Amino acid sequence: MSIHTQESVSGFVTSEPQLTVSANGNPRLYFRFGQEHFRREEDGSFTQLESSFHHLVMFGRSAERASERFAKGDNFIAEGYQRPVSYEREGQSVESEEFVAKRIGHDAARTRYEVDRSARKTASRSSADKEQRRAFAPRASGAVNGAPSLGY
Repeated sequence: MSIHTQESVSGFVTSEPQLTVSANGNPRLYFRFGQEHFRREEDGSFTQLESSFHHLVMFGRSAERASERFAKGDNFIAEGYQRPVSYEREGQSVESEEFVAKRIGHDAARTRYEVDRSARKTASRSSADKEQRRAFAPRASGAVNGAPSLGY
C-alpha cells in the first residue's frame, strides 16, 4: 500500500478566527494567515523577506474544534488543498485562492503546549473499544487452559 500524501501549509494566524454557518447549515471556519519567507545568502546566513498573506477555510466538526483552539498569532500546520475563489470587494470582482484545511494543528516547532492524553468519551470510540475487547476476550466454551478459542 502506498503512502497517502496531501498538500500542506504552515503559517501564523493573522486575523481572529471566525466561525460561521454556510447556506447549507455546515459550520465554516475562516481566518487569514501569513507565511514568512527567507532567502539564503552566499555566506550561509538568511535574510527575511516580506511575508505573504492568504485565506484559510475549514468545514464541519473540525472547523468547530479548530475555532475553539486557535487565536490570532498562533503558528499552525494544516493539511488539505488550495482552490481558486472569486468574490466582490468594494464593487470590484476579485480573483484569489484559499487553502481548504481538512486537518489542522499547532506547529510543534514553534508552539509550547501540553497534550491531554486522558481517555475520550465518545459513543463511537466506546463502542469500538467494547467490540475490540469482545474480539480478544477468551471464550468460556472450548477454551483450553484459559486460551482463546480459534473457532474450530
